[in-house]
Amino acid sequence: MALATLAGGCFWCLEAVFQQLKGVSKVSSGYAGGKRPNPTYEQVCTGATGHAEVVQIEFDPAVISYRDLLDVFFTIHDPTTLNQQGADTGTQYRSAIFFQSPEQQRDANEAVADAQKTWDDPIVTEIVPLAQFYPAEEYHKDYYLRNPNQGYCRVVIAPKVAKARQRFFEKLKA
Repeated sequence: MALATLAGGCFWCLEAVFQQLKGVSKVSSGYAGGKRPNPTYEQVCTGATGHAEVVQIEFDPAVISYRDLLDVFFTIHDPTTLNQQGADTGTQYRSAIFFQSPEQQRDANEAVADAQKTWDDPIVTEIVPLAQFYPAEEYHKDYYLRNPNQGYCRVVIAPKVAKARQRFFEKLKA
């Protein structure tokens, strides 16, 4: 198994999509990229910790590649908006790829270059080494699965899930 750590706005959105992919065994919401150890959601929301909301994806590279995960990532969020995804604003909602090996760094750079061909504005996704991943509080786990009719889930998350399901149908779990 391998790990990928990605930030692309609200972690609930990313979790909801990546949980559906073949080869993904676990998706954990959390925080990365900041200076404060063991941050809480309330602290991260202030923007003062430097952390981004992230998902850490445990996956089987024999079933789905890191590049495939990055292709999904660039499909379900806007990598051209600095510190913002839709109405969610602040550094905690930035677009970032936290690499864990030279190979992941190379793949991330290639994925950004490929994704740039589909975007008119420059991609602002950070590509940085993962120093530490801090799991989010338990109530964030499986948020979309537990709350599909909640307003944010219907208006923000469901369209991203639908887009991913349409574009990556062959990569979905049965």
